[in-house]
Amino acid sequence: MIVTRFAPSPTGRLHLGHAHSALLGHRRARDAGGRFLLRIEDIDGTRCRPEFVDGILEDLAWVGLDWDGEVRRQSQRMADYRRGLDRLETSGLLYPCFCTRTEIKAEIERSGAAPHGPDGPLYPGTCRALDEPERRARIAAGRPHALRLDMARARAAAGYLHWHDRRLGDRAAEPERFGDVVLGRKEMPASYHLAVTLDDALQGVTLVTRGEDLLASTDVHRLLQALLGLPTPAYEHHSLIVDAEGRRLAKRDAAPTLAALRQAGRSPADVRAMAGFPD
Repeated sequence: MIVTRFAPSPTGRLHLGHAHSALLGHRRARDAGGRFLLRIEDIDGTRCRPEFVDGILEDLAWVGLDWDGEVRRQSQRMADYRRGLDRLETSGLLYPCFCTRTEIKAEIERSGAAPHGPDGPLYPGTCRALDEPERRARIAAGRPHALRLDMARARAAAGYLHWHDRRLGDRAAEPERFGDVVLGRKEMPASYHLAVTLDDALQGVTLVTRGEDLLASTDVHRLLQALLGLPTPAYEHHSLIVDAEGRRLAKRDAAPTLAALRQAGRSPADVRAMAGFPD
């Protein structure tokens, strides 16, 4: 059975780009007689707001979408993510990083030619070289720290990895492009990479439909699947909805929301058509 999901973060109201992604996942599931799930990715307590959760439910229902089962809330699933971190830590694949963002930036600037990944300059590995006694001493002293994946060790443990995209075909995974990614920190106990990988497995998702802006991130998710013994779903990274200037729609650029389109007199059928799904 095909199981898809739509997993927005409640940091603002939904726009047409969200509608396209939700409608695609819904169609892939319903056309195959499968299940369509809704997940609220509200793990970032500094940016997520309860009123936006209500807005997401309202917008999806208004545009004509339904979903199966309970809505999964990441903020209520911290124990799942802790177990994932514990397993990676027990395997010797995590290390504490005590560097602040300012210190990392300064170290990168001093290096002059820091390698870049999909998310920008890579972490230079400053804390990877700390010995165990020093790590324990800093933690005992209450030093704030993040948990980073030792990418070199993780790649050696996992070996060659690949995954399949319905639109783009077979892909070789190259998670090393991201360097030693953060998988957890005090203010956000699990990173997007870890939480989404575990959620998809725990919810039985078999087809991940999402925007092509997350294409590179799938390499990291494939690595975590291998390290944690999780199944690998199929993927479909869709093209992005863009504005008149060719820029992808984004909350930070004040993209027109579904609520604003509704208030302007647009019908659900109008919005579905604008999102690429005419009735």
